[in-house]
Amino acid sequence: MAEPPRRPRTLNDARTEAEAAFKQVTKKVAEAPPKTTALPGIKQLVSLRIDQEVLEYFQEGGPGWQDRINAALRKAAGR
Repeated sequence: MAEPPRRPRTLNDARTEAEAAFKQVTKKVAEAPPKTTALPGIKQLVSLRIDQEVLEYFQEGGPGWQDRINAALRKAAGR
């Protein structure tokens, strides 16, 4: 005996409506992460490749060469 054809789901099907409602409620909204403002005096450790002659130029002045490089970069960035 042949099985009767299955009834296709319609938009009014309770399960289909429940799934659609669930998806609508649980859909994640893409939010941009909040922008953090730079705090004055906070420094971040980074690795940076610079030319040897540039490094030697700043190190010739003795201690504080990293601060001098930072000052030069701030000036170049217009800050």
